[in-house]
Amino acid sequence: MKREHFVKQVEEALDSLPREFRSRIRNVAVLVEDMPPNQPSPQPRPGRLLLGLFHGVPTTKKSIFDLPTGPDYVVLYQNNIEAVCSSEAEVREQIRLTVIHELGHYFGMDEEQLKDV
Repeated sequence: MKREHFVKQVEEALDSLPREFRSRIRNVAVLVEDMPPNQPSPQPRPGRLLLGLFHGVPTTKKSIFDLPTGPDYVVLYQNNIEAVCSSEAEVREQIRLTVIHELGHYFGMDEEQLKDV
């Protein structure tokens, strides 16, 4: 999938979030990269690929006394997402799930809590 189309899918996933969540997202960039920097190529076990990552301080750990550190950000790894999907519809759904998962970390949820969501 071309990068522009993938980014459009990411934008649609963000737009589909409920308004009460979107309104609470502050100073978060969403980026798309091919693969994580420490992964030279897609691995033969696609179930183990890193699909996305949240970089920053969860809202539950932030304080008004903290100095500004720049935006938090979420990175989606396009090649890995495409490697675990077999159709464009699956890619679209995986993007949505990955965006929700990584924004869950932004809101302070851990992996166990995210499994319940």
